[in-house]
Amino acid sequence: MIWDQLKNFFDLRGDIASTQEITKRVHAGIRFRGTNLSVLILAIFIASIGLNMNSTAVVIGAMLISPLMGSILGIGYGLARYDSVYIRSSAGNLFAQVLISVAASTLYFFLTPIDTPTSQLLARTSPTIWDVLIAVFGGLAGIIGVTRKEGGNVIPGVAIATALMPPLCTAGYGIATGVMAYTVGALYLFFINSF
Repeated sequence: MIWDQLKNFFDLRGDIASTQEITKRVHAGIRFRGTNLSVLILAIFIASIGLNMNSTAVVIGAMLISPLMGSILGIGYGLARYDSVYIRSSAGNLFAQVLISVAASTLYFFLTPIDTPTSQLLARTSPTIWDVLIAVFGGLAGIIGVTRKEGGNVIPGVAIATALMPPLCTAGYGIATGVMAYTVGALYLFFINSF
């Protein structure tokens, strides 16, 4: 009796979106041209400036507008559907986004007169088990959020929790300053959050 009530209480099937609607949402997120490309470039510079100026609010803003989550959701959706074409397309887009992000942030940090590592930058250079747990729980919340009829605020929340853009910009900082430990740590954090 109690078990049945708990199952009904936690049932996720009641407000699930149609497969076509989910596919349309995911496909819109993996497109990498026009709006998504422009927003990516803006997010790179916003995150880089926020990291450089040690501004948590600005870094969070960059996380919210960054389109990196779309390609990652596309890879996951392709895996769930056993669709190798979708996986390759999404992975190619993600790879291009990562290269552009690291290159643009490297250019920014190479040109900026402020080269002192801030706490915002240093926080993204050595991932911990807590980062792994946040990424896992954020990913699970993202799966639930993207498959609902009403999106709500789950996906923006996941974008903040998993923090994809700041580690890439931190990797650019490491390249620009010649500190490869920062670059490796930041790329490792990006990989954890993406996975």
